[in-house]
Amino acid sequence: MFYLTELINLPLRGGDGHRYGNVRELVVEPEADDNLVRRVIYRHNGNLWEVPLRLLGLDLEGMTVEMRQVSPVPMEINSGHLLLRHDVLDQQIIDVNGRRVVRVNDIGMDLREKDGSYELRAQQVDIGVSGALRRLLQGAVPRAWLKGASEWPNSRPIPWRAFDLVETDPARRIRLQITYRALGRLHPADAADIMEELAPAGRDAVFGSLDHEVAADILGEVTPKLQRSLIEGLESDHAADIIEEMEPDEAADVLADLPAEQSEEILREMEAPEREDVADLLEYPEDTAGGRMTTEFIAVPESATAAAAIAATRAFEGPISGVTTIFLLNDEGQLSGAVPVSRILLAAPSNLLQDMADEAIAVERERAEADVAELFNKYNLLALPVVDDQRRVLGVVTADDVISWLSED
Repeated sequence: MFYLTELINLPLRGGDGHRYGNVRELVVEPEADDNLVRRVIYRHNGNLWEVPLRLLGLDLEGMTVEMRQVSPVPMEINSGHLLLRHDVLDQQIIDVNGRRVVRVNDIGMDLREKDGSYELRAQQVDIGVSGALRRLLQGAVPRAWLKGASEWPNSRPIPWRAFDLVETDPARRIRLQITYRALGRLHPADAADIMEELAPAGRDAVFGSLDHEVAADILGEVTPKLQRSLIEGLESDHAADIIEEMEPDEAADVLADLPAEQSEEILREMEAPEREDVADLLEYPEDTAGGRMTTEFIAVPESATAAAAIAATRAFEGPISGVTTIFLLNDEGQLSGAVPVSRILLAAPSNLLQDMADEAIAVERERAEADVAELFNKYNLLALPVVDDQRRVLGVVTADDVISWLSED
């Protein structure tokens, strides 16, 4: 394997032995092939030139290329070209497997024979000490000695396809085919940690490029301060698309922390059902049961069977991971009981829910969040319904919600 630092400044020669200059840059064209070096840029008499790369030979003494059928041209900036030295070295990248943000110290290159010539491909990036030392010592020690640095124990390679390059220019990000799909496959908490590690410009660029649902999941995990920063960097319609994908209580918390004018503008851009749910929650002080509840829960008539409860769960469009309890309503729509989902799953389909229900412990919407947390601790609750004066269910506070706001303190 060769490293980019070993190749920069190598003599560039034609097949006839004529020296054209010194290698200054290697170019990948992601639209054609995401890691194949297709062009080489070299310096001659103070000017930069480029030629398509048809590689005839490569060692630490120089790079030999086919020049008979091409003519060097002055280097031109092309937004669809990835310049390995300029665009990757020293840049922040998202290490998807390691769930972190790191800086590139070097790039490992693989040389393969093909059809009478050679292909040069970027295979990995080195984020370890060995890569940093190769660059630091370049030109100060013999190249053959630097070659041994690839064997040093502190080499920390990341495969070429296992990271995302942070590109702040939207047009160039598209041309370079940087999609951040891999980031979306991480757990939202891990992705949120990565967002917090990025520099502000890179953070805004990455977040603005994510799928709306992925962005919503990440937004629910980052700190309130970072939530504000990310949303303030978006157009109102884009922010609305993301917030619509959040749970209503989380969406309300985000909007409550924004300036009133911006919050109202985003609300206007949201679809009517989501807008109404979030607007209702914004009416409650944040530190009350009403301000902490979500309006997404499952409630069925108290005369329903276990089979009906399972059917209601399957039809539920909210976050199913938070559904731990089914609430029972009497003929007047008032809360009359609660049944853990685990109990329903173990019951015969024809069993009546009211026969297996627990007493429904509930809290009024005006109660302070400290009282809510005390009820969770006292009764070992997984979910606590929030009711109005007529004991009609307005929403539910979940154990996850309690853990989340307690961790803020």
